[in-house]
Amino acid sequence: MIRRAARRVVLFLVALALVAAAWELYKAVGPTEGGSFLGLPLPKTSDRAMPHTWDMVRRLGEPENRGGSDPIWISVAGYAWYTFRLALLGLAMGTAVGVGLAVLMARFRFAERGLLPWVIMSQTVPLIALAPQVVSWSGKVDIFGWEIPRWFAVCILAAFLSFFPIAVGTLRGLKSAPAAAVELMHSYAASWWETLVKLRFPAALPHMVPALKLGATLSVIGVIVSEISTGISGGIGRAVLSYGQAATGDPTKVYAAVFGAATLGLVLFGLVVLIDVIVMRNRP
Repeated sequence: MIRRAARRVVLFLVALALVAAAWELYKAVGPTEGGSFLGLPLPKTSDRAMPHTWDMVRRLGEPENRGGSDPIWISVAGYAWYTFRLALLGLAMGTAVGVGLAVLMARFRFAERGLLPWVIMSQTVPLIALAPQVVSWSGKVDIFGWEIPRWFAVCILAAFLSFFPIAVGTLRGLKSAPAAAVELMHSYAASWWETLVKLRFPAALPHMVPALKLGATLSVIGVIVSEISTGISGGIGRAVLSYGQAATGDPTKVYAAVFGAATLGLVLFGLVVLIDVIVMRNRP
C-alpha cells in the first residue's frame, strides 16, 4: 500500500511538472497579444496575462500587500481554512441528503421514478444564478428560532452541488447487491432494513467512495463560486476576486489564490481517500 501511494505521489508530481512545461512552452511560442488559429482564439502570452510559473511560485513568499510582513501564502492558507470548513459542512449535508434520497429510491420504485428526473434536472440550474437567491434567505428564514446566517447559506449551495453524484452512486451501489445474497437474506426472514444495513450498504461502498470523491471536489467548487457571486468575505473565493482586481499591477497575485483553491480541493479529496483506506482496509 505504501508503494502504491508513493507511486501515485510521483505520478502526480510528474503530471504537475508536465503542466508547468506545457505552460512555459506555449508562453515561449504563443502570440504575445493573442490571436486565432483555425477560428479558435489563442490566449495572450504577455507577462501580464500569462506570468512565468517560477514568478507565481516566488510570489507565494512575498507579502500580500506592500508594506506587509507575512508572506501571501499565510493569508491564502487562512482563506482556504475558512472555505475548507464550509465545504466540509456542505459535503456532510450533501452526503446526508444524497444517501437519504438513494435509500428512499431503492426502497420504493415509484419514488425512484418520481424523484430521479428531478435530481438530474437540479444539476442544470446554474449555481451562480441560484447563489444570490439562497444567500438572501439569511436573516429572513427562521427555523425554530434560529436564523440562517450567510455562511450557512453557502454550505447549502455546496450541498446542492455535491448531493447529486452521491445520490446516484449510492443508488447504483444499493442495487448492486448479488441477487443470490438478497434471496438468502429473505430466506432468513430478514427485514428490508436489516438487508439494507447488513448487505446492501456493504455492497454499495465501492460505488459510494468514488461518488464521495466527486462530491468533495464539487463541494469546494460550490463554496468558491458562492463566495465569488455573493461577495461573502473570509474565504478563498473572495481572495480570488480581490486578487483578480489587482492583477493589472500584480498579475502573479491572483495565482496565489488559485493555488490555494487547488490545494483545498486536493485536501478534501485526500480526506475522502483516507476514509476509503480505513473503511475498505479489510475488504477484497
